[in-house]
Amino acid sequence: MTNPVLEIAIGSPELWAISIAGVLVLFGLDFLITRKPHEVSMKEALGWSAFYIALPLSFGVWIWQAFGSERGLEFYAGYLVEKSLSVDNLFVFMLLLSSFAVPRELQQRVLLIGVAGALVLRGVFIALGAAMLANFAWTFLLFGLILLVTAVKVLRDTLNPSEHEIHPNDLPIVKIVRRFWPVTDGYRGPRMSVQEDGRRALTPLALATLAILGTDVVFAVDSVPAVYGITGDPYLVFVTNAFALLGLRALYFVLEGALGALVHLGYGLAAILAFIGAKLVMHWAHGVWSWVPEVDTLFSLGVIVAILAIVITTSLISNRRSRAASGVAE
Repeated sequence: MTNPVLEIAIGSPELWAISIAGVLVLFGLDFLITRKPHEVSMKEALGWSAFYIALPLSFGVWIWQAFGSERGLEFYAGYLVEKSLSVDNLFVFMLLLSSFAVPRELQQRVLLIGVAGALVLRGVFIALGAAMLANFAWTFLLFGLILLVTAVKVLRDTLNPSEHEIHPNDLPIVKIVRRFWPVTDGYRGPRMSVQEDGRRALTPLALATLAILGTDVVFAVDSVPAVYGITGDPYLVFVTNAFALLGLRALYFVLEGALGALVHLGYGLAAILAFIGAKLVMHWAHGVWSWVPEVDTLFSLGVIVAILAIVITTSLISNRRSRAASGVAE
């Protein structure tokens, strides 16, 4: 049994304030690191990625000890789901940065601004989700259906990879911006806008940043219901999102070459989203018909880990076979 006093304390204003302050400090540190544009080395990216993975793992141990095993399992399961989704998000970021031809030394600044925007948007969605779940039981059904629809979309995109192609001028956000502001032909270092011909003009860096922020809205719609399917505690939803997002800047440069090797990741994410969506629908149905079973957190964590292990293994096998086939053809 979890101590009821600690149960209340997990959502206390003091804990919220400390956690938000910690996230702001870490973002401030990242902004200082990226203040001077430079190309990120693999050693630097690996070091920061290791730090941002060790941090939530250690925090989860504290959650487990302070608030009980159930909360600890919810944190780790939620973090694993959010991290998996964030890896898929990195693939979209990679396509956007490539399509906008963002210079390598400027990419981490764009990524960091995108992560900051994602965290703000998810904070808003988390607050709205908590209010809806507290007042409307059918919110579980709504979130479940959102995840099931998203799972179908992820599966369809995985089966048709050609649809992942991105053309900057076709993006709605780019079309809207170009109606109101001129855009320079090339990049102007880290500057988002410059004075040209007596007018303030945006640079392609500003367009790339806005495109990243635009995708953050879509990602928030997917990720927040997904973690609410693991835990109903808004605080745990927030910290799992924050920890998953904080390390994205460094993780991008670590996985930049490896993301293409995870050929079956889309299938795994579709399965995870469908599983969590079904879990939310069953939770709603249990409140209406008591005979409908519910899925506990430990089982959910086991399913998520099993799915990720399977898709990573099958991706490695597929890549090995492709290389072997290429060698035979040569």
